[in-house]
Amino acid sequence: MEAFAETLNGVDGLEVVGLATSCDAVLPAVGRHRPTVLLLGESTMAGKALRVATDVRSHHPKCGVALMVGTATPSVVDRAVAAGALGVVPKNARLPQLVTTLMGVAGGCLTVDPSLLRPVAVGETMLSVREMDVLRLTAGGATVKEIAGELYLAAGTVRNLTSAAIKKLGGRNRFDAARIAGEHGLL
Repeated sequence: MEAFAETLNGVDGLEVVGLATSCDAVLPAVGRHRPTVLLLGESTMAGKALRVATDVRSHHPKCGVALMVGTATPSVVDRAVAAGALGVVPKNARLPQLVTTLMGVAGGCLTVDPSLLRPVAVGETMLSVREMDVLRLTAGGATVKEIAGELYLAAGTVRNLTSAAIKKLGGRNRFDAARIAGEHGLL
């Protein structure tokens, strides 16, 4: 693990600020070091990587989470994104792919191989991942300003995403769209 950290430290723009070798050590380490991005290795987390990702995102929402997995499949990506991860990279990825993923996550972008993303449909309508994020937070009662802060977006972008989702779902307002999305199992 130390060799891996040293390799990442050798990349311009990356600095490893801490290592945690067990799932119980991750949350305290994130609290101590306040990283921009947390890279979770699925194999070192004893099957608890998704729970750890969810815990980190809820306690430290400014920390982006990237998940390194044995095999990246659409279902793995779906579960990782649902847990709050912004990046998914296979364990056998080359260093440039890993660096691209980490930099994307640091910028607040969903960074995965596009072929692994499944569009979500309601009838003929497709919702983007970001539209679903906005509706999920809306369903939880968040204001536009709170959603913007949580997703690292401008308030205007949140309004645009909300408007697009309302139109696609045929809702009367953002709360109605969130209700419709919830009824279709999208949240």
